[in-house]
Amino acid sequence: MRVVVTGREGQVARALAERAASAGATLIALGRPELDLERPQSIAPALAAARPDIIVNAAAYTAVDHAESEEAQAFAVNATGAGAVAAAARALGVPVIQISTDYVFDGSSLLPYREEDATGPVSAYGRSKLAGEQAVAAETPDHAILRTAWVYAPFGKNFVRTMLRLGEERSEIAVVGDQIGCPSSALDIADAVLSVARNLVAGPGDPALRGVFHMAAQGEADWASFAEAIFAEAAAHGRAPIAVRRIATSDYPTPARRPANSQLDGTKLAAVHGVRLPPWRGSLAACVARLLQQEALEQKP
Repeated sequence: MRVVVTGREGQVARALAERAASAGATLIALGRPELDLERPQSIAPALAAARPDIIVNAAAYTAVDHAESEEAQAFAVNATGAGAVAAAARALGVPVIQISTDYVFDGSSLLPYREEDATGPVSAYGRSKLAGEQAVAAETPDHAILRTAWVYAPFGKNFVRTMLRLGEERSEIAVVGDQIGCPSSALDIADAVLSVARNLVAGPGDPALRGVFHMAAQGEADWASFAEAIFAEAAAHGRAPIAVRRIATSDYPTPARRPANSQLDGTKLAAVHGVRLPPWRGSLAACVARLLQQEALEQKP
């Protein structure tokens, strides 16, 4: 199975590159300059030359706060670009997987979000990603839109790496405690994406395998509890303990509003594709251990 993924540097794209071989897949990662979602004319030729069995659109504009002042650029990449990827997939006669986000919801629900729940993004980034979902669905029925949340990895820019860095500089860190979500490892997401990809390729005429699915780790946490878990794992590897001071979202203003509730219900994905991400704490432990091991190796003379 030849899996062509857009983007090279994002967390999910890098995780797919790491996990593909063990899943029996050949992964071809395309990025700038040969494929640039801001240049729609570059997309179809680059994808056709890669001869995919399936395309995963993981490239995205993900600077949530910057998107408030760069909404046109966010829409160019996340909406227009996503639609162009889906159009190219349709022309090639292959399925497309679109990676999406919890930010398509407003966060006001008291329960984990299901696929059929009403969307209502409260940020420019969320609006651009929802427009991308709609563009993909309009271009081809042969799609799976996978919404995920609170993504972290042993690489890239993410909350886990930020907390570990700050923990080297401070003994106490203030973290928002009134936003809840499902911390999801990019490596677990990659494994799940590859499983969904195999199902789509193996079942070309099955509409049940297509549509919108929620893909997030089992369990939930607020950001402060997530930080506490990160520091607990680090302490188990010899790092100094760090105190987490809980603050309200209102105490940490940002240009973009965040959903208060980002929990995603993965029941449909498990029932239809047989895929369920593991509980987040075990994956976090593996991520922290790997990061600290990398750090120790880098510090060796």
